[in-house]
Amino acid sequence: MSKPSSTAMNRRGFLAAGAVAAGTVSMPWVAGAQAKVVKVGFPTILSGRVAQVGTSSRNAAQMEVEKVNAAGGLAGRPIELVVRDSKGQPQEAARVARELVNSDGCEILIDAEASTGAFAVHEVARDLGILCIHTNSETSSLTADPKLRLPNAFRCARQGIHDSVVGGSYAAEIATAKNLTRWATCSPDYAYGRDTTGEFVMYLKQFAPKVEVISEAWPKIFQPDYTEAITKILQAKPQALYSCFFGGDLTSFIDQAAIYALFTQMQFYAVNMADYTALTVVKNLPAGIHSGNRYIKTFPATPQNAAWGDAYRAKYGEYPTNWAWQNALGVNFLAEAAKKANSADGKKIAEALRGLSIKSPFGADGMVTMRAEDQTIIGYAVGWGTTIPKEPYVPEMKSVPWQRIFELEAEWKKGKGFA
Repeated sequence: MSKPSSTAMNRRGFLAAGAVAAGTVSMPWVAGAQAKVVKVGFPTILSGRVAQVGTSSRNAAQMEVEKVNAAGGLAGRPIELVVRDSKGQPQEAARVARELVNSDGCEILIDAEASTGAFAVHEVARDLGILCIHTNSETSSLTADPKLRLPNAFRCARQGIHDSVVGGSYAAEIATAKNLTRWATCSPDYAYGRDTTGEFVMYLKQFAPKVEVISEAWPKIFQPDYTEAITKILQAKPQALYSCFFGGDLTSFIDQAAIYALFTQMQFYAVNMADYTALTVVKNLPAGIHSGNRYIKTFPATPQNAAWGDAYRAKYGEYPTNWAWQNALGVNFLAEAAKKANSADGKKIAEALRGLSIKSPFGADGMVTMRAEDQTIIGYAVGWGTTIPKEPYVPEMKSVPWQRIFELEAEWKKGKGFA
Protein backbone atom coordinates (compact mmCIF):
# COMPACT_ATOMS: atom_id res chain seq x y z
CA MET A 1 0.00 0.00 0.00
CA SER A 2 1.38 3.39 -0.95
CA LYS A 3 1.77 6.14 1.58
CA PRO A 4 -0.53 9.18 1.31
CA SER A 5 1.09 12.17 -0.33
CA SER A 6 2.30 15.10 1.75
CA THR A 7 -0.28 17.26 -0.06
CA ALA A 8 -3.11 14.97 1.11
CA MET A 9 -1.69 14.90 4.63
CA ASN A 10 -1.46 18.69 4.70
CA ARG A 11 -5.04 19.01 3.44
CA ARG A 12 -6.35 16.62 6.10
CA GLY A 13 -4.40 18.48 8.75
CA PHE A 14 -5.80 21.78 7.56
CA LEU A 15 -9.40 20.48 7.72
CA ALA A 16 -8.92 19.00 11.17
CA ALA A 17 -7.29 22.18 12.45
CA GLY A 18 -10.10 24.25 10.95
CA ALA A 19 -12.69 22.09 12.69
CA VAL A 20 -10.93 22.47 16.02
CA ALA A 21 -10.64 26.22 15.51
CA ALA A 22 -14.39 26.35 14.85
CA GLY A 23 -14.94 24.77 18.24
CA THR A 24 -16.22 21.36 17.13
CA VAL A 25 -15.19 18.24 15.29
CA SER A 26 -18.55 16.49 15.73
CA MET A 27 -20.03 14.59 12.82
CA PRO A 28 -23.49 16.26 13.12
CA TRP A 29 -21.86 19.62 12.34
CA VAL A 30 -20.14 18.23 9.27
CA ALA A 31 -23.28 16.44 8.07
CA GLY A 32 -25.41 19.51 8.72
CA ALA A 33 -23.06 21.72 6.75
CA GLN A 34 -23.24 19.44 3.73
CA ALA A 35 -26.85 18.27 3.88
CA LYS A 36 -29.79 19.88 2.14
CA VAL A 37 -31.83 22.03 4.52
CA VAL A 38 -35.30 20.98 5.62
CA LYS A 39 -37.59 23.90 4.91
CA VAL A 40 -40.35 24.13 7.51
CA GLY A 41 -43.27 26.37 6.54
CA PHE A 42 -44.59 28.60 9.30
CA PRO A 43 -47.91 30.36 8.53
CA THR A 44 -48.95 32.68 11.37
CA ILE A 45 -50.42 36.09 12.25
CA LEU A 46 -47.81 38.85 12.07
CA SER A 47 -50.03 41.91 11.59
CA GLY A 48 -53.13 43.35 13.24
CA ARG A 49 -54.25 43.44 16.86
CA VAL A 50 -53.18 39.89 17.70
CA ALA A 51 -49.81 40.02 15.93
CA GLN A 52 -48.27 38.88 19.22
CA VAL A 53 -49.61 35.42 18.32
CA GLY A 54 -47.22 35.31 15.40
CA THR A 55 -44.22 37.18 16.74
CA SER A 56 -43.97 35.16 19.95
CA SER A 57 -44.66 31.93 18.05
CA ARG A 58 -41.95 32.68 15.51
CA ASN A 59 -39.46 33.80 18.16
CA ALA A 60 -39.85 30.66 20.26
CA ALA A 61 -39.75 28.35 17.27
CA GLN A 62 -36.60 30.03 15.96
CA MET A 63 -34.95 29.83 19.38
CA GLU A 64 -35.51 26.07 19.45
CA VAL A 65 -34.56 25.63 15.78
CA GLU A 66 -31.17 27.17 16.56
CA LYS A 67 -30.68 24.60 19.33
CA VAL A 68 -31.74 21.72 17.06
CA ASN A 69 -29.43 22.87 14.26
CA ALA A 70 -26.51 23.21 16.68
CA ALA A 71 -27.12 19.58 17.67
CA GLY A 72 -27.17 18.33 14.08
CA GLY A 73 -30.61 19.24 12.75
CA LEU A 74 -33.24 16.70 11.70
CA ALA A 75 -31.29 13.50 11.03
CA GLY A 76 -28.31 15.60 9.95
CA ARG A 77 -30.29 18.14 7.92
CA PRO A 78 -30.47 21.73 9.26
CA ILE A 79 -33.90 23.34 9.59
CA GLU A 80 -34.80 26.54 7.78
CA LEU A 81 -37.93 28.19 9.16
CA VAL A 82 -39.90 29.91 6.37
CA VAL A 83 -42.34 32.36 7.98
CA ARG A 84 -45.36 33.93 6.26
CA ASP A 85 -48.04 36.35 7.50
CA SER A 86 -51.68 35.25 7.15
CA LYS A 87 -52.97 38.54 8.62
CA GLY A 88 -55.39 36.50 10.75
CA GLN A 89 -57.55 35.63 7.72
CA PRO A 90 -58.49 31.94 7.17
CA GLN A 91 -58.48 32.20 3.37
CA GLU A 92 -55.05 33.83 3.45
CA ALA A 93 -53.79 31.17 5.89
CA ALA A 94 -54.79 28.44 3.44
CA ARG A 95 -53.25 30.27 0.49
CA VAL A 96 -49.99 30.94 2.32
CA ALA A 97 -49.74 27.35 3.57
CA ARG A 98 -50.23 25.96 0.08
CA GLU A 99 -47.68 28.40 -1.33
CA LEU A 100 -45.13 27.44 1.31
CA VAL A 101 -45.29 23.84 0.10
CA ASN A 102 -45.78 24.25 -3.64
CA SER A 103 -43.65 27.35 -4.29
CA ASP A 104 -41.17 27.53 -1.41
CA GLY A 105 -40.44 23.81 -1.23
CA CYS A 106 -41.34 23.31 2.43
CA GLU A 107 -41.43 19.65 3.50
CA ILE A 108 -43.17 20.21 6.86
CA LEU A 109 -45.69 22.76 8.16
CA ILE A 110 -45.76 24.18 11.67
CA ASP A 111 -49.19 25.81 11.72
CA ALA A 112 -48.92 28.74 14.14
CA GLU A 113 -52.39 30.05 13.33
CA ALA A 114 -55.21 30.74 15.77
CA SER A 115 -58.22 28.46 15.34
CA THR A 116 -59.68 30.77 12.69
CA GLY A 117 -56.86 29.81 10.33
CA ALA A 118 -55.87 26.40 11.70
CA PHE A 119 -58.91 24.63 10.27
CA ALA A 120 -58.09 26.11 6.86
CA VAL A 121 -54.45 24.98 7.08
CA HIS A 122 -55.70 21.56 8.22
CA GLU A 123 -57.52 21.15 4.92
CA VAL A 124 -54.38 22.08 3.01
CA ALA A 125 -52.51 19.38 4.95
CA ARG A 126 -55.29 16.94 4.03
CA ASP A 127 -55.00 17.81 0.35
CA LEU A 128 -51.19 17.84 0.10
CA GLY A 129 -50.49 15.01 2.56
CA ILE A 130 -47.73 17.02 4.23
CA LEU A 131 -46.76 16.62 7.89
CA CYS A 132 -48.47 19.43 9.82
CA ILE A 133 -48.09 20.31 13.51
CA HIS A 134 -50.75 22.72 14.79
CA THR A 135 -49.20 24.80 17.56
CA ASN A 136 -51.80 27.43 18.50
CA SER A 137 -55.34 26.21 17.85
CA GLU A 138 -57.07 25.10 21.05
CA THR A 139 -60.49 24.26 19.58
CA SER A 140 -61.02 20.73 20.87
CA SER A 141 -62.69 19.34 17.75
CA LEU A 142 -59.60 19.92 15.60
CA THR A 143 -58.14 16.66 16.88
CA ALA A 144 -60.99 15.21 18.96
CA ASP A 145 -63.47 14.84 16.08
CA PRO A 146 -62.63 11.62 14.16
CA LYS A 147 -64.11 13.11 10.98
CA LEU A 148 -61.42 15.82 11.02
CA ARG A 149 -58.52 13.61 12.03
CA LEU A 150 -55.57 13.16 9.66
CA PRO A 151 -52.65 10.72 9.95
CA ASN A 152 -50.30 13.55 8.99
CA ALA A 153 -51.69 16.29 11.32
CA PHE A 154 -50.82 16.72 15.00
CA ARG A 155 -51.66 19.29 17.68
CA CYS A 156 -48.90 20.62 19.93
CA ALA A 157 -51.08 23.09 21.82
CA ARG A 158 -53.25 23.01 24.90
CA GLN A 159 -56.80 21.85 24.23
CA GLY A 160 -59.97 23.69 25.26
CA ILE A 161 -61.58 20.68 26.90
CA HIS A 162 -58.58 20.18 29.20
CA ASP A 163 -58.59 23.82 30.30
CA SER A 164 -62.35 23.68 30.81
CA VAL A 165 -62.19 20.66 33.12
CA VAL A 166 -59.66 22.42 35.34
CA GLY A 167 -61.29 25.85 35.01
CA GLY A 168 -64.82 24.56 35.61
CA SER A 169 -63.69 22.72 38.72
CA TYR A 170 -61.82 25.78 40.03
CA ALA A 171 -64.69 28.19 39.33
CA ALA A 172 -67.31 25.84 40.78
CA GLU A 173 -65.43 25.64 44.07
CA ILE A 174 -65.48 29.44 44.39
CA ALA A 175 -69.07 29.70 43.13
CA THR A 176 -70.26 27.22 45.76
CA ALA A 177 -68.33 28.91 48.58
CA LYS A 178 -69.52 32.43 47.64
CA ASN A 179 -72.96 31.49 46.27
CA LEU A 180 -72.19 32.87 42.80
CA THR A 181 -75.20 31.52 40.93
CA ARG A 182 -75.79 34.22 38.29
CA TRP A 183 -73.21 34.09 35.49
CA ALA A 184 -72.68 35.77 32.13
CA THR A 185 -70.32 34.94 29.27
CA CYS A 186 -68.62 37.17 26.71
CA SER A 187 -66.39 35.45 24.16
CA PRO A 188 -65.39 35.88 20.50
CA ASP A 189 -67.86 34.56 17.95
CA TYR A 190 -65.93 31.77 16.22
CA ALA A 191 -65.11 28.10 16.80
CA TYR A 192 -62.67 28.53 19.70
CA GLY A 193 -64.85 31.11 21.48
CA ARG A 194 -68.08 29.12 21.15
CA ASP A 195 -66.61 25.70 21.90
CA THR A 196 -64.39 26.67 24.82
CA THR A 197 -67.10 28.76 26.48
CA GLY A 198 -69.59 25.91 26.14
CA GLU A 199 -67.13 23.43 27.64
CA PHE A 200 -66.30 25.70 30.59
CA VAL A 201 -69.98 26.30 31.37
CA MET A 202 -70.71 22.57 31.11
CA TYR A 203 -68.16 21.69 33.80
CA LEU A 204 -69.01 24.73 35.92
CA LYS A 205 -72.64 23.54 36.07
CA GLN A 206 -71.61 19.93 36.58
CA PHE A 207 -69.56 20.84 39.65
CA ALA A 208 -71.89 23.67 40.83
CA PRO A 209 -75.46 22.71 39.78
CA LYS A 210 -77.04 25.93 41.11
CA VAL A 211 -75.21 28.06 38.51
CA GLU A 212 -77.34 29.72 35.83
CA VAL A 213 -76.04 31.59 32.76
CA ILE A 214 -78.30 34.65 32.47
CA SER A 215 -76.58 36.49 29.63
CA GLU A 216 -74.34 35.73 26.64
CA ALA A 217 -72.46 38.15 24.39
CA TRP A 218 -70.60 37.12 21.22
CA PRO A 219 -68.54 39.99 19.74
CA LYS A 220 -66.72 39.34 16.49
CA ILE A 221 -63.06 38.32 16.75
CA PHE A 222 -60.75 41.37 16.53
CA GLN A 223 -63.74 43.70 17.08
CA PRO A 224 -62.47 47.19 18.07
CA ASP A 225 -65.36 48.35 20.26
CA TYR A 226 -67.00 46.29 23.03
CA THR A 227 -69.41 48.94 24.31
CA GLU A 228 -72.53 47.02 23.27
CA ALA A 229 -71.34 43.78 24.91
CA ILE A 230 -70.24 45.56 28.10
CA THR A 231 -73.57 47.38 28.38
CA LYS A 232 -75.46 44.12 27.92
CA ILE A 233 -73.46 42.46 30.69
CA LEU A 234 -73.95 45.35 33.12
CA GLN A 235 -77.70 45.39 32.48
CA ALA A 236 -77.95 41.66 33.25
CA LYS A 237 -76.22 42.19 36.63
CA PRO A 238 -74.40 38.83 36.88
CA GLN A 239 -72.27 37.91 39.87
CA ALA A 240 -69.53 36.44 37.67
CA LEU A 241 -68.39 36.73 34.05
CA TYR A 242 -66.46 34.23 31.91
CA SER A 243 -64.52 35.07 28.75
CA CYS A 244 -62.00 33.40 26.45
CA PHE A 245 -60.84 36.58 24.70
CA PHE A 246 -57.08 36.46 24.09
CA GLY A 247 -54.20 38.75 23.18
CA GLY A 248 -55.16 42.22 21.96
CA ASP A 249 -58.87 41.40 22.15
CA LEU A 250 -58.59 40.59 25.85
CA THR A 251 -56.51 43.65 26.74
CA SER A 252 -58.87 45.93 24.77
CA PHE A 253 -61.92 44.43 26.47
CA ILE A 254 -60.41 44.89 29.93
CA ASP A 255 -59.36 48.49 29.26
CA GLN A 256 -62.82 49.34 27.91
CA ALA A 257 -64.70 47.47 30.65
CA ALA A 258 -62.65 49.19 33.35
CA ILE A 259 -64.10 52.54 32.21
CA TYR A 260 -67.52 51.22 33.23
CA ALA A 261 -66.17 49.80 36.53
CA LEU A 262 -67.32 46.35 35.41
CA PHE A 263 -64.73 44.52 37.50
CA THR A 264 -65.95 46.11 40.73
CA GLN A 265 -69.42 44.70 40.11
CA MET A 266 -68.66 41.05 39.34
CA GLN A 267 -65.90 38.44 39.44
CA PHE A 268 -64.09 37.95 36.14
CA TYR A 269 -62.94 34.53 34.90
CA ALA A 270 -60.70 34.98 31.84
CA VAL A 271 -58.99 31.77 30.78
CA ASN A 272 -56.32 33.65 28.80
CA MET A 273 -55.41 36.32 31.35
CA ALA A 274 -52.38 34.66 32.95
CA ASP A 275 -50.12 35.28 29.97
CA TYR A 276 -47.46 37.98 29.81
CA THR A 277 -48.94 39.41 26.62
CA ALA A 278 -51.99 40.39 28.69
CA LEU A 279 -50.50 40.82 32.17
CA THR A 280 -47.89 43.35 31.05
CA VAL A 281 -50.02 45.26 28.53
CA VAL A 282 -53.27 46.10 30.33
CA LYS A 283 -53.08 49.76 31.39
CA ASN A 284 -54.65 49.26 34.82
CA LEU A 285 -54.69 45.56 35.61
CA PRO A 286 -57.55 44.83 38.04
CA ALA A 287 -56.66 42.67 41.01
CA GLY A 288 -58.38 39.36 41.47
CA ILE A 289 -59.02 38.20 37.90
CA HIS A 290 -59.30 34.42 37.75
CA SER A 291 -57.36 32.76 34.94
CA GLY A 292 -55.95 29.58 33.57
CA ASN A 293 -52.19 29.45 33.09
CA ARG A 294 -51.14 30.37 29.59
CA TYR A 295 -47.47 31.01 30.07
CA ILE A 296 -45.98 32.20 33.31
CA LYS A 297 -42.48 31.28 34.38
CA THR A 298 -43.68 30.30 37.86
CA PHE A 299 -46.00 27.48 36.72
CA PRO A 300 -45.01 24.77 36.60
CA ALA A 301 -42.83 25.85 39.49
CA THR A 302 -39.62 24.22 38.28
CA PRO A 303 -36.10 25.51 37.59
CA GLN A 304 -36.41 24.26 33.99
CA ASN A 305 -39.52 26.34 33.26
CA ALA A 306 -38.08 29.46 34.91
CA ALA A 307 -34.81 29.03 33.00
CA TRP A 308 -36.64 28.72 29.67
CA GLY A 309 -38.67 31.85 30.37
CA ASP A 310 -35.56 33.78 31.36
CA ALA A 311 -33.66 32.59 28.26
CA TYR A 312 -36.47 33.76 25.99
CA ARG A 313 -36.58 37.13 27.74
CA ALA A 314 -32.80 37.54 27.46
CA LYS A 315 -32.95 36.83 23.73
CA TYR A 316 -36.03 38.88 22.79
CA GLY A 317 -36.35 41.51 25.51
CA GLU A 318 -39.77 40.34 26.73
CA TYR A 319 -41.31 37.33 28.43
CA PRO A 320 -42.71 34.48 26.33
CA THR A 321 -46.41 33.81 25.84
CA ASN A 322 -48.76 30.87 25.65
CA TRP A 323 -48.07 30.63 21.91
CA ALA A 324 -44.33 30.76 22.55
CA TRP A 325 -44.13 27.60 24.66
CA GLN A 326 -46.46 25.68 22.34
CA ASN A 327 -44.32 26.47 19.28
CA ALA A 328 -41.12 25.70 21.16
CA LEU A 329 -42.60 22.35 22.13
CA GLY A 330 -43.64 21.72 18.52
CA VAL A 331 -40.03 22.08 17.37
CA ASN A 332 -38.87 19.86 20.26
CA PHE A 333 -41.31 17.12 19.26
CA LEU A 334 -40.23 17.41 15.63
CA ALA A 335 -36.57 17.02 16.61
CA GLU A 336 -37.14 14.07 18.95
CA ALA A 337 -39.35 12.26 16.43
CA ALA A 338 -36.73 12.74 13.69
CA LYS A 339 -34.12 11.34 16.05
CA LYS A 340 -36.33 8.34 16.82
CA ALA A 341 -37.05 7.74 13.12
CA ASN A 342 -33.47 8.56 12.09
CA SER A 343 -35.03 10.46 9.23
CA ALA A 344 -36.25 13.91 8.19
CA ASP A 345 -38.99 12.38 6.06
CA GLY A 346 -42.43 13.68 7.08
CA LYS A 347 -44.17 10.30 6.96
CA LYS A 348 -41.51 8.63 9.09
CA ILE A 349 -41.55 11.51 11.57
CA ALA A 350 -45.35 11.23 11.81
CA GLU A 351 -45.04 7.54 12.68
CA ALA A 352 -42.49 8.37 15.37
CA LEU A 353 -44.62 11.17 16.82
CA ARG A 354 -47.58 8.96 17.75
CA GLY A 355 -47.32 8.11 21.43
CA LEU A 356 -43.96 9.88 21.78
CA SER A 357 -43.12 11.26 25.25
CA ILE A 358 -40.38 13.87 25.67
CA LYS A 359 -38.82 15.74 28.56
CA SER A 360 -40.15 19.29 28.70
CA PRO A 361 -40.11 22.31 31.03
CA PHE A 362 -43.83 22.68 30.22
CA GLY A 363 -44.89 19.26 31.51
CA ALA A 364 -46.87 18.85 34.71
CA ASP A 365 -44.31 16.25 35.77
CA GLY A 366 -41.50 17.21 33.42
CA MET A 367 -42.81 15.17 30.49
CA VAL A 368 -45.28 15.83 27.66
CA THR A 369 -46.78 13.09 25.48
CA MET A 370 -48.19 13.18 21.95
CA ARG A 371 -51.21 10.94 22.54
CA ALA A 372 -51.43 8.32 19.80
CA GLU A 373 -55.20 7.98 19.55
CA ASP A 374 -55.93 11.59 18.56
CA GLN A 375 -52.44 13.02 17.96
CA THR A 376 -52.67 15.82 20.51
CA ILE A 377 -50.49 16.61 23.52
CA ILE A 378 -51.29 15.58 27.08
CA GLY A 379 -49.46 15.92 30.37
CA TYR A 380 -48.68 19.62 30.00
CA ALA A 381 -49.18 21.86 33.04
CA VAL A 382 -52.79 23.05 33.43
CA GLY A 383 -53.86 25.22 36.36
CA TRP A 384 -56.09 28.11 37.40
CA GLY A 385 -55.45 30.88 39.90
CA THR A 386 -56.12 34.50 40.87
CA THR A 387 -54.04 37.36 39.51
CA ILE A 388 -52.32 40.22 41.30
CA PRO A 389 -51.13 43.35 39.38
CA LYS A 390 -47.40 42.64 39.78
CA GLU A 391 -44.96 39.74 39.53
CA PRO A 392 -45.36 36.84 40.05
CA TYR A 393 -48.86 37.82 38.80
CA VAL A 394 -50.46 34.50 39.83
CA PRO A 395 -48.99 33.48 43.19
CA GLU A 396 -50.81 30.16 43.39
CA MET A 397 -52.17 27.80 40.75
CA LYS A 398 -54.63 24.99 41.42
CA SER A 399 -54.66 21.99 39.13
CA VAL A 400 -56.53 18.73 38.58
CA PRO A 401 -54.74 15.38 38.21
CA TRP A 402 -54.47 14.33 34.57
CA GLN A 403 -56.17 11.03 35.33
CA ARG A 404 -59.28 12.98 36.35
CA ILE A 405 -59.01 15.12 33.20
CA PHE A 406 -58.87 11.93 31.12
CA GLU A 407 -62.00 10.53 32.79
CA LEU A 408 -64.06 13.67 32.19
CA GLU A 409 -62.66 14.11 28.67
CA ALA A 410 -63.71 10.55 27.81
CA GLU A 411 -67.27 11.29 28.99
CA TRP A 412 -67.29 14.49 26.91
CA LYS A 413 -66.07 12.65 23.80
CA LYS A 414 -68.77 10.02 24.23
CA GLY A 415 -71.43 12.71 24.57
CA LYS A 416 -70.19 14.44 21.43
CA GLY A 417 -70.08 11.20 19.46
CA PHE A 418 -66.29 11.43 19.18
CA ALA A 419 -65.51 8.22 21.08
